Amino acid sequence: MTTVEFVSVSKEFGPVRALSEVSLNVKSGEFATLLGPSGSGKTTALSLLSGIMQPTSGRMLIGGRDITDVPAAQRNIGLVFQSYALFPHMSVFENIAFPLRVRRLSEAEIRARVKEALALVRLEDLGGRRPHELSGGQQQRVALARAIVFKPDILLLDEPLAALDRKLREEVRTEIHQLQRRLGITTIMVTHDQDEALSMSDRVVVMNAGRVQQVDTPDNAYYRPNSRFVAGFLGLANFLDGEIDSSPGSCAIRLDSGESIAVTPSSTPLAGRVCGVIRPEDVKLVNGSGGGIVKGTVREAVFLGETVRYAVRLDSGLDMTAHVSGSRQRFAEGKRVELAWDPARVWLIPAETMSAATVDRDFSRRQSGIHNQTLPNLKGKGEGNA
Repeated sequence: MTTVEFVSVSKEFGPVRALSEVSLNVKSGEFATLLGPSGSGKTTALSLLSGIMQPTSGRMLIGGRDITDVPAAQRNIGLVFQSYALFPHMSVFENIAFPLRVRRLSEAEIRARVKEALALVRLEDLGGRRPHELSGGQQQRVALARAIVFKPDILLLDEPLAALDRKLREEVRTEIHQLQRRLGITTIMVTHDQDEALSMSDRVVVMNAGRVQQVDTPDNAYYRPNSRFVAGFLGLANFLDGEIDSSPGSCAIRLDSGESIAVTPSSTPLAGRVCGVIRPEDVKLVNGSGGGIVKGTVREAVFLGETVRYAVRLDSGLDMTAHVSGSRQRFAEGKRVELAWDPARVWLIPAETMSAATVDRDFSRRQSGIHNQTLPNLKGKGEGNA
């Protein structure tokens, strides 16, 4: 098992800085996910680590060894691509055997290792087939087997489930997670899918505009975000903006919309403007006859199967979202309701200076300036990095 470390790593494409002073430590045997919107720098970070690109500045270490200037072929990294990058003219067996033949292992060793890899991904009987004879999930497993057959130090996954339909994606992500646990291999995955990141990772690295915003466990990143961006990117969130009002034994937010919302005092004293974050699943709807914290009117009710998503316009004009079990009482559009929640479920973060408009403009600039440069480079060199 091996650690991975980024030390003040930056990458520039002309005047555009795709990655800015990124420092990161991934523990040995950990499953870490780089999560962020398009243009956030996550794919660039993976490209640098795999050796497809070179950083403008900074260092990268694997197991304490500086690999910044080490050629890609000498980094002993397994890489699974979104497109799988399988050789169409080769059988499943030969695709998996390819990196072993490049390393000039004996035929007996190759057969033994391929057989072991096929067993790990449950494809023991499909070694003679060609890629076009396999389902998408089976092709993904072949790509995974090829990436681990030579016993790499670390495993890199670039949007590995993006080409699969939703049901198959859920099945395969469980298989990948279980395989990673069984092998104990240090794994870094890139995705923009919050569900994948939260369900598969030991730690999530949330990125934006080329910088790391938060590194934390999935639970902490979701329920205890350190910024408005992280809270908004990791699923839906209700934002309660206002001034903190603290006194011994009590704490509340005086909202810009006029309400005073009780919250649980933070262990870290806050003053001035704050943003309270509460997830829709923590918000309850009750008939408008008392017992709630705020009052409003249902503007929209969307049935999602297990839950119903309600959009509620408060009397003060503030909009809030609630996710309620689909088996509970339903509230029609136009219904007067009250919203309630546990004050302890409101997470307080300091008000931020960067506006949402600034962030959106930065996203647009990055997507047009660098995103379409980094992704083709990574995909185009996949087979050579096997």
